[in-house]
Amino acid sequence: MSNNNGGEFGAFFSGFLMGGLVGAAAALLLAPQSGEETREQIREQSAELRRQAEGTLTEARAKAEAVAADIRRRAEETQRRSQRVLKEAQEQIDKAVKETKRAAEEAAEETPAAEGAEAA
Repeated sequence: MSNNNGGEFGAFFSGFLMGGLVGAAAALLLAPQSGEETREQIREQSAELRRQAEGTLTEARAKAEAVAADIRRRAEETQRRSQRVLKEAQEQIDKAVKETKRAAEEAAEETPAAEGAEAA
């Protein structure tokens, strides 16, 4: 998924609206009709543009919610992995501490025996 989806969508949406407005203005200015017909046509085109904009906004909102849900899911997975790694590291540290204590105790037990043998 690219990181520029929002920018591309915003540019598309802006271009879409501007194109619709320019097209509507050109059609109204170039069409030979009465003022009442022109006003009715403006209302109809405005309503159509509003419906299109609402549809586009709904799609954008759905995409944003999907992206947010995906980000939330990834963050939760990363947190679970981090906790797992932390737990494994703590277990390894505990094991190393126990082994070090045991080795130190064994060395302490062997030292007096070795000193007694040297004296004899």
